[in-house]
Amino acid sequence: MTEGMAPLSLIQRDRARLWHPYAPASPDLPLWEAEAADGVRLRLRGADGRRHQVVDAMSSWWSVIHGYRHPVLDAAVRRQLESFSHVMFGGLTHAPAVELAERLVGMAPAAPGRPGLERVFLADSGSVAVEVALKLAVQFQTASGHPQRQRFLSVRGGYHGDTFAAMGVCDPVDGMHSAFPGLPAGNVFAPRPPAAASATPETVMAWASELGDIAAAHSGELAAIIVEPVLQGAGGMHAYPAECLTALRQVADRHGLLLIFDEIATGFGRTGELFAADHAGVVPDIMCVGKALTGGYLTLAAMLCTGEVASTVSRGQAGALLHGPTFMGNPLACAVANASLSIIDDGGWRTDVARIGAGLASGLAPARALQAVRDVRTIGAVGVIELHDDVDVTAVTAAAIRHGVWVRPFRNLVYTMPPYISTAADVGQITAGMTGAVAEVHERASARSGDAA
Repeated sequence: MTEGMAPLSLIQRDRARLWHPYAPASPDLPLWEAEAADGVRLRLRGADGRRHQVVDAMSSWWSVIHGYRHPVLDAAVRRQLESFSHVMFGGLTHAPAVELAERLVGMAPAAPGRPGLERVFLADSGSVAVEVALKLAVQFQTASGHPQRQRFLSVRGGYHGDTFAAMGVCDPVDGMHSAFPGLPAGNVFAPRPPAAASATPETVMAWASELGDIAAAHSGELAAIIVEPVLQGAGGMHAYPAECLTALRQVADRHGLLLIFDEIATGFGRTGELFAADHAGVVPDIMCVGKALTGGYLTLAAMLCTGEVASTVSRGQAGALLHGPTFMGNPLACAVANASLSIIDDGGWRTDVARIGAGLASGLAPARALQAVRDVRTIGAVGVIELHDDVDVTAVTAAAIRHGVWVRPFRNLVYTMPPYISTAADVGQITAGMTGAVAEVHERASARSGDAA
């Protein structure tokens, strides 16, 4: 720094050195500094130095379901720190990891006469959990005498992560395939399931029939089907009928495919059931969880599979599942995950999610009257305002902050997934802030456009 010049702000220093998600390296990148967090609130400082106290409508990308600085989760991290923060998981084990695996197996979807999820692989992040699930499916097919089965069947509109294999099963148009031509695997895509709000038994049946035809045409080369059950998240916040999960299970069984449910965004109560699979009573062969697993404290994900899948792969030529992250089973992350799951086990989440869902439905209803709005929808503790055109992310984010709410819109969606501890007043502030921000930015833009015409 040149003598006599004012010191750079944290935001200026950030812009000079850091990358942010899906953002350019830019000296003008819109940023707010997070100075503190407590409960459902964040204290932000803008580039102009002004401070804002806002309700976090995003649960920090859907993970902080119990709120910030939760005393139970804070205590769990402190207790584990007193013993050790990390040990390698190759050849070693520890109590937090074993307890977490037992908890996850005990909570996993179950159905009479269907093999349950019995084996757990602990991963670093959701994308890595999906990578492991896809590798596992290919290894299973190879060990079962079908080495040619190397591709995957997914549905359009899906999102499963940003690493290469995960990216390859995301939507082939709205995903990142075009940016990396030739690198994502050539997978197979069925149509997006019908929207829950408008679906009929006939449209579900027609979709299931087309899904079955596509699977039949490619069954000899497919290892598994992978979907986000009931709610497609980053692919468009698209909710679809639970009956589609039953159809997916039937098609997978008919053609000898594994069924993978990506519950990274939907797991641990977000859609109104503990897992989205529970809406249909369907048990997948492989399931991925993450995000809310640690209550948003540390990065951790898990891949669960049936005993048959685990034993078949273990008997295969490789003799092992071929993956092993350095920080696999991190004790701090496992300890706080156990504490988070203890809170879930208390059962209060179900009442909280229902209460939040009702508040979102009523609070977002006025947005339907805005000309810029195409649709308003909710499922569980998820609320979505869909616009006709793409969101002006910078302007809507800034407007929402002025209304006391932190949101992170994308594409043509302004949405919320609030922490489960959000009160009725918090939810009211979120919905008013979302609707107000859309009206302030996009309704005025629509009016100006109409005046010009």
